[in-house]
Order: sequence, then structure tokens, then C-alpha cells
Amino acid sequence: MKSEKYIETIKCDDYKVYNLEYHKKRMANSVGKNFALEEYIYPPNEKLLKCKVIYDENEIIDISYDTYKQRQINSFKIIKDDNIVYNKKSTNRDDINYLFSKKELANDIIILKNGLITDTSIANIAIWFNDSWITPKIPLLLGTTRARYIDENIIKEENITLDMLNNTTKIALLNAMVDFNILDNFDII
Repeated sequence: MKSEKYIETIKCDDYKVYNLEYHKKRMANSVGKNFALEEYIYPPNEKLLKCKVIYDENEIIDISYDTYKQRQINSFKIIKDDNIVYNKKSTNRDDINYLFSKKELANDIIILKNGLITDTSIANIAIWFNDSWITPKIPLLLGTTRARYIDENIIKEENITLDMLNNTTKIALLNAMVDFNILDNFDII
């Protein structure tokens, strides 16, 4: 029987590896095993790198590094899917890729599940609402950057409706590579 494979995307810049403890925690939550990532990750140069760690419940299978170039995102299409599940960062992104294929002219999608905002195709999301940053209480994936910002009391969890999203003036994309990327000029189409 073929085991499920998972991926961690870890930011490396100027030979520094970022937020390793949060990645280790998510890996342990995914497979019930602790990995000593610091023994595996050695950035090959000083550039901004996207380190990809592929693993399963038994071992780290592969580690690769790519120079990172941030994707320009300023428009989103709302895609409804009440059945999507992506609670572990699996290498199998078929369902998300299928939803992303429906983006039409937008740069990315925002997934609406059971009437609530969850995530984009590549990031957790937060919105500026009532003078504070809130992030979905029930995202598709519990992201490492999201967890860090919750721990630091910069964002709080709350259910986010489509109406709340449509009435916000700022949103932020959160993932290991972009950290907390605030967009104050964006379109929901």
C-alpha cells in the first residue's frame, strides 16, 4: 500500500532557515512523528529560497531548494466547494488545483466552504475587520505563519462570511514564503 506523502515549504534566506519549530510541529501533527529538520536543511546559497521537504509517516524522502519569486496576486475569484478537505499539507493538491483552474481572469481563488471563507490556493487569508486582523476559524490548512501570528496576538480567529470579505479594505495572504503580505488594492471577481 502506497503511503501518503506530505510537503513542508520552508523559507531560507541568507543561509537562515525560518520558523523551523512551527514546521516541525505541523509535520508531527500530520504523521505523529517528530523530525529533526535542523539536521536536514542546509541552504546551498544566500538567495531567498523555497525549501521543499517531502516526507511520509516514516522518513524524509526528499529536500530541494528553488530560488523564490513571489507571484503577483491582486484579484480573486470566489469558488464554492463544501466538500473539499485539505487539512494536512499533502503533495496531492488535485482538488485545490481543480478549483484553481476555475479562476478565470483572477490571479487566485478564495475558497468558500459551508458559507465561510477558508483559504486561497496557496495561502491562509486574513482580513482587516472592525479595526483588527481576523483569520478564518476553520481554514482548510492550519498554516505555520497563521499559527505564529495567532500566537503573537497579531491576528485572531473568527468565522469570516462572504459579506465580511466584500466589505473589507485590506486582506493579507499568509504563508511561509510571503509571511504576512498585506494587499490594500485587490479585486474580488
